Amino acid sequence: QVQLVESGGGLVQPGGSLRLSCAASGSIFSINAMGWYRQAPGKERELVAAITSGGSTNYADSVKGRFTISRGNAKNTVILQMNSLKPEDTAVYYCNAGIYTRPNFAKDYWGQGTQVTVSS
Repeated sequence: QVQLVESGGGLVQPGGSLRLSCAASGSIFSINAMGWYRQAPGKERELVAAITSGGSTNYADSVKGRFTISRGNAKNTVILQMNSLKPEDTAVYYCNAGIYTRPNFAKDYWGQGTQVTVSS
């Protein structure tokens, strides 16, 4: 069984910063890509940023230059550093990972979500 556990959400003023962390644990053979999605009230879930096992990154246009995704120092972790936060960044942020639990079987896993609120 695989779990993704997120941490680091909260309330921050516009222009502030937050750092989200996600750790994958369980029966993991290997991890392909890890990423962050977000869902604001009344909107569809959208990709924020992703990083492959090789280190290639992809960002939503709305966060380019403000957010940085990276692999954590601990194994099977991913970090999202969010700077210059705007009220429109307010959403529930979900960690996502494509995980192989055995050599030829991969599946998408999701964290439980962490609330990020940007407000004065």
